[in-house]
Amino acid sequence: MTAGTTTRGATAGVRLWIPLLLVAGAVTIAAELIGTHEIGIGIGTLTLLPLIWGLLLGAAVSLQRLKPFPEGTQRVASAAMQVGVLLLVTRLAFLVGENISVLLQAGPALIIQEIGNLFTIAVAMPIAVLLGMGRASIGATFSIAREGAFAMTGERYGVDSAETRGVLAMYVFGTVFGALWVGLLASILAGAGWFDPLALAMGSGVGSGSMMAAASNAVAAQFPAMQGDILALAALSNLLSSALGLYMGVYVALPLADRFYRFLTRGRAGKRGETQDAGTVLPEAKVVPKKDTAPRKAASDWSLLGLTAVLMLVAVWAAGGGVSLEVLPGMGMIVAFVVVGMLAHRYLRISSLVVTMTLAMLATLPWSPIAGGVLALAEPIDFLPMTTPVLVLAGLGLGRDARVLGSVGWRIVPVGLLVLTGTFLGSVLIAQLVLGAG
Repeated sequence: MTAGTTTRGATAGVRLWIPLLLVAGAVTIAAELIGTHEIGIGIGTLTLLPLIWGLLLGAAVSLQRLKPFPEGTQRVASAAMQVGVLLLVTRLAFLVGENISVLLQAGPALIIQEIGNLFTIAVAMPIAVLLGMGRASIGATFSIAREGAFAMTGERYGVDSAETRGVLAMYVFGTVFGALWVGLLASILAGAGWFDPLALAMGSGVGSGSMMAAASNAVAAQFPAMQGDILALAALSNLLSSALGLYMGVYVALPLADRFYRFLTRGRAGKRGETQDAGTVLPEAKVVPKKDTAPRKAASDWSLLGLTAVLMLVAVWAAGGGVSLEVLPGMGMIVAFVVVGMLAHRYLRISSLVVTMTLAMLATLPWSPIAGGVLALAEPIDFLPMTTPVLVLAGLGLGRDARVLGSVGWRIVPVGLLVLTGTFLGSVLIAQLVLGAG
């Protein structure tokens, strides 16, 4: 590579990074200033968090045609979103490690019921394939699509893949309607008297704080004498879903969903041997030879990490009402964990998601000599504001994928409801069996 080529590459990079940083920063601040709003809709309440406003505002900027957002910048935004998820997972892993002793005391029922989350694939995948969602079916149905799911599909299939767009579609649906639907299911099942209230409590921990809160409170409302036990078990189950869910997703759920998709679409293989739905309009990710992209990617990974870290600082400061320097050491520490995970993926071909989360958990275990220091540095950094810029970046990358998401369209409604139902009900059924056996 010549000096002239390097200079031109750096100049092109600036033209992409500067607009993205400025626009994403402004949208992130606007989303945090709008704040959280609740809308009553008769049978429940929709909670619209800043991350939803961030996604909507980012999408508005990306999709508008008055002054088109550069396609190259949109591509960078999508890549930055995946790196941002690693930062989120690291912050979440600190909480898991800190509470590991509580999880170990919870008994086998909480662990075994996690298998119930795989029910979502069996329930929702056939419908997604039948409706013609193509390979987006994999991303939309292998989990309830929280933050970690973006990194799982992005690392396995690429950030531009149909699988990752399926995750995004399910993420939006679940964020807006998930708490309402799961809460309604929990209320109906609690009233029916078919299940042990403790099994319903365990099933409430699907890996989403808002869904867990809605479901567990719906159950507790019908069994007020058991309220303490119900809420405690739900919180523990949710914590366990956050810890085991990433490992389960990387090594079990996502590979299983891929194989099941290929089984359901057997006989429709294309010339390249890739399985697609007949008539689907969802494009496959473009495959670019690694030898052409590796040097450029090595340099851009660190730029992406720096960009997302700065945006997360902006979000934390905006949510807190002002700039506070006490969050800087903690954010620097989180970035360091992610750097180790990214290096492990680059040179050892190990999942950066798994490495980052495992190291963060080990560092905060009660018997870790550095646990106190790590938790003290992380404490000023609230997890929820960190999610806002990740969704802003997702929105800013939507413009070039509008056709993909548009092809998913209304299909995500029945598929999303089946995903949420399968996850909750599957966990409840297994928890009920384990409790009964005990």
